[in-house]
Order: sequence, then C-alpha cells, then structure tokens
Amino acid sequence: MPFLKLLFKPGVNRDATNYANEGGWYDCEKVRFFSGFPQKMGGWIRATSETFLGTCRQLWNWVTSTQDNLLGVGTNRKLYIEVGGYFYDITPIRDTLTTPDTDDCIFTTNGSNIVTIKVIGHGCDDGAFVIISGVTGNVGGIPNAEINTEHEITFVNNDEFTITVTTNATSTVNGGGGNSIDIECQINPGPAFFTGVYGWGSGAWSGNFGWGLASPEPVFIDQRDWFMDNFDNDFVANIRNGPIYYWERDAPAIDITTALTNRAVPLQDIATAGGYDPNDVPSAAMQIMVSQNDKHLLAFGAVPFGQTNPNTFDPLLIRWADQNNPGQWEPLPINSAGFLRVSRGSKIIRALPTRQETLVFTDTHLYSFQFLGTTDVFGLQELADNISVISPRSMVAASCNTHSMGTDRFYMYDGLVQPLQTTLREYVFKDINFNQSPQVISGTNEGFYEIWWFYPSGDSDWVNRYVIYNYKENAWYYGSLIRTAWLDTPLRSFPLAVSTDQDQNPGILYTHEVGVNDDDQPMVSYIESADFDIEDGEHFALTRRMIPDVSFSGSTNPDAEVNFVMRPRNFPGGSFNDQPSNSQRVIRASANQYTNQIFIRARGRQMAFRIESDDLGVQWQLGAPRLDVRVDGKQ
Repeated sequence: MPFLKLLFKPGVNRDATNYANEGGWYDCEKVRFFSGFPQKMGGWIRATSETFLGTCRQLWNWVTSTQDNLLGVGTNRKLYIEVGGYFYDITPIRDTLTTPDTDDCIFTTNGSNIVTIKVIGHGCDDGAFVIISGVTGNVGGIPNAEINTEHEITFVNNDEFTITVTTNATSTVNGGGGNSIDIECQINPGPAFFTGVYGWGSGAWSGNFGWGLASPEPVFIDQRDWFMDNFDNDFVANIRNGPIYYWERDAPAIDITTALTNRAVPLQDIATAGGYDPNDVPSAAMQIMVSQNDKHLLAFGAVPFGQTNPNTFDPLLIRWADQNNPGQWEPLPINSAGFLRVSRGSKIIRALPTRQETLVFTDTHLYSFQFLGTTDVFGLQELADNISVISPRSMVAASCNTHSMGTDRFYMYDGLVQPLQTTLREYVFKDINFNQSPQVISGTNEGFYEIWWFYPSGDSDWVNRYVIYNYKENAWYYGSLIRTAWLDTPLRSFPLAVSTDQDQNPGILYTHEVGVNDDDQPMVSYIESADFDIEDGEHFALTRRMIPDVSFSGSTNPDAEVNFVMRPRNFPGGSFNDQPSNSQRVIRASANQYTNQIFIRARGRQMAFRIESDDLGVQWQLGAPRLDVRVDGKQ
C-alpha cells in the first residue's frame, strides 16, 4: 500500500480516549504549535546572575521619563526593584526601635555566634529582617561591624529575638552595645503559600481550650501576594488585603542608583507630606491600581473612608484618590476622590485593566469599571453572573480579549462572557490541588499567540504544571514547569518569569524564548500521537521504514538529533507491545539535514508516533513524516 502520511490536528486532546482521538496528539512536554505543526518550545536563560529572597508572585515593568527600565519584584519576604541586572531592596520599614528601649540590648554567649536582642514589644516575626546601627565597641568579642548591618531573624521568643553573626563570642555579655542603638524593623514576611498554623494566638479564644493554649484546629493564612503599578515615574505596591506603599523616583536630576537607596514608605507618609490627613488613606486594600488614562490611584477592596482599623475592611468597596494626587483620599466637592461599592458577590478577586475598561472580577460576577468624567467620576456595569475565578491572577488580556481560568472551566470575554472550549478540561481540572489554587497565575506570550496558566497539580503543594491556549491555532497543550510569576512586557525584549521552589531557595529571574535549553541544562521535549490503525484495526499493521520530515533550524548543537519512536499495541486498553529490539527501534535523525529513510519494524493493531529530544542545543519542528506500512494479517 502507499506511504501513510502522518498528519495530526494541532493541539493535544486528553478529554477523549487515546483511541477515539485518532488523528490527533495525546501527550506532550515542552512543545508548542506553529502554523499547525508541533515544535520544541523556546528555551530560557537567567536574566541576571543575582538572586533574590522569597517567593515572587508579581512582576511589574515600567520606564521612567529618564529612561530607567525598572522592574518591581514582590516576594513573601522582600520588595525589590531590578535594574541593570541588580536587585535593589526597597522593603518598607515597619518600625524603628530606639533609645531607651534599645539601650544595651545586645546579649552574647561565650563560644556562640548567635546574638540575642532584647527589646520589649519589638513586633518582629521569625524570618523578618532588621537593620541594626549604633552599636559601639565590640560586644562579647564580636566586632560591632558584624552587628551594625542587616540581619535575618532566626528565632523569636516574647520580647527577644536572635540573629547570627560570623564571629563566635569570646565572653558572655548580659546586655551591651551602648545607648545609641537603632533597630529598623522591616515589614514582617508572609507565607509563601496557603498555610495552616497551630499554636498560641493562631485562633480565637474559646471555652474549649484556655487562653495561652494551642488551638486544636489550624488557622489558614493566605500566601503573601503583592499588587503593583507605577504612578508616572513612581512605584506603588500593596500587600494583598494589606497596607499600601509608595516609592518615589524623586527628581529626574537624581541618579537612579541614588534613588534606589530609598525604601518604599507607607502611602500615609505621602499623604502627610502633601498636607493631607493620613487617616484618610485606606489602611488596607485588596488591590491597588493606577487608572493610567485619568491618573487616579484606585483601591479595590478597602477599609472605608473614616475608618482606620483594618478589621473594618470591606471586600466589595472600591475607593480612589484625587486625580493626579495619590495622597488625597478625602472625597470633597473640589476634588475627584470618591468610592462606590460592588453590589453582587462576596468579595472582589481581581481588577484587570484592558484597553477600554477595567474588568472587576468578584467570586461570582464580572463588572466593567469605567472612568465617566462626570461628578460620579467612575461607574460600574454588570457583565456576567454565575462565573467562577480560581485565583486573583488567573485572568489575562490578549488580542483584545480577556481569558480567565475558573474552578471548573476556562472563560473568554470579548464583549460577552462565554466558556472557552478546551480539549484539556478534565485533564487540568481533575489534577489541581484546589487547596493551593491561589498560586495559579496566568500570562501571555504574544510572540506565539499563547495564554499560559501555571497551577499546582493534585499531588503538589507548589505550582509545577502549565497549560497553554494558542488563540491563533485554537490549540491547547501542557507540560511541567515551576514558575511563580510571569510577565510578557514590551519594555523588555522577551517574556520574564520567576522560579522559586518550595524549599525557598533563592529566587531566579529568567528570560524566556531565548536559546533552546533549560538555562544551562538540556530541555526534555516530546509529543506523542493518539493511536492510529489500518481499516479500523481489523488488520494488523507492519511498519518497515519511515521517511522523516523534521527541521532543525535554530539548533546550536552541530550534532542535533531527535528520536522517532513507533509504539504498537493490539488493543486500546492493552499495554504497548514488548517486542524484540529488531522490531521496535528508536531512530535518531542527523543534524541540519533530512535523514533519507529510517528502517523501523513494528507490528500491532494500533500504533502511536512520538518525536522527542533531550540534548543540549537542539531545536526541532516536525513536518509530515511518511510511514511505510502494510497490512499484516488478522488475529
């Protein structure tokens, strides 16, 4: 019989059985579709040799009027600005401890490099960072230079905490360092992921257990998350459901390196400096955002005006500051500050700016939020009800449409909200750890018309998988990759992404779509077809040879090669045949040229075709290989 041309539909389908999906692809890793054909995904390299502390959940890129290309990086432990390959720590200061509370507060133990700091009411948590200055002379044989610097707190016990220095103490000192000590306490860190805690203070006092005793039930704490935007040259950020902070670029005449020595400050400080009441600034906000066209600083979910206690937080309230005046939040007839409240849902999950409107997602509804330019300033219009949202970062705008991930399906908004048809619905939603669903993030890869979602699989407490929708090819595919933040920005040449593992090793910023490797390691890439047969499987098929069609354009390895694999079996529910090595063979194609033919011998009622690579420097795109196959009897 003539050669069988192996052409398969773009995309991977796991919502049909392997056999029912004949003519399509069934499994893949690190591949994408381009012009209807599969190819290995682009690689990534480290964007900078530096690392940072903590798990990053958002990146924000902007360029100032002095052409500083700045990148905000918010982690559960720190707040940074990256520029020129360096991470500058702008983490806000929560409190400054000073004399007399800090007088002679340094305690050492002979032979130990662990230093105890005793200050009543310090308010620091384990893992927080403090900057100590003003210690005079050596303390217990430890040079004061080792103490007068930034430290990570290693242990907290009531009104004391410990730090670790390099030099072991040569004597025990029960209080030293002088009476000029200042301790700047940075904001306390938050959990890297959704966490249950036990212990004193973790739950409300109850008659079932006494005051000061551990709660028998865990109290769950949300992961630390940041939202960011730029107000002209300046940078504004808030901890989700927490305080708002502001970093000033200052006058253009100030060198950017000098500006980056300044830390972000509470927005209340900006209000005070502008002559406004700092108590008018929301003491907590779910998400801040700048309405760039009209220059209003917005807070979605906020503490109401006239309240300062964060416990009065209203998760459906939207507030905004006066136009071009981020420190003035008091609504007055002479300004445009104001507020309104979303009417349906229990809380705002996310506000997403698009080209013509800001979309406001609650846990059940979608609204359009628009600048009116009237005395009402802003208005709301309901767009859809009975929707779901899996996480605050599960929605993204691309190609004039918005795509989002719910708890059991994907959605698209193009003026109307509608379910987004997918061939991977059951495969994805039956393999998500919903306890860690806040980790789900999304992003675009506009160069390849892709929407990416990263999520934690069912057996993982950490984001470790991705699913991609290619809106040009109308194709879906998936794979495994740890990324906690993603940003496709036109201000940088390629998409940026962050990797931090669950063990809290230093975070790494990557540039994607550069090269063909996993940084300096090989990238494992493959795609496998669904089973196909001859005459509906009535006859056995015997393959003898294959005429490959694969391009290696873009490879950096002069010996680039791929594996072609034929996998026969006799029944859809059966295992792949265990055949002798001379009848089932992995064949390698040479670099930068077509192999004329590959002799391959495999026999079965159904067969699956697979192409794979796992070497450095290999890039491939599959075309239309042909298979020499004939009928080989019935059984």
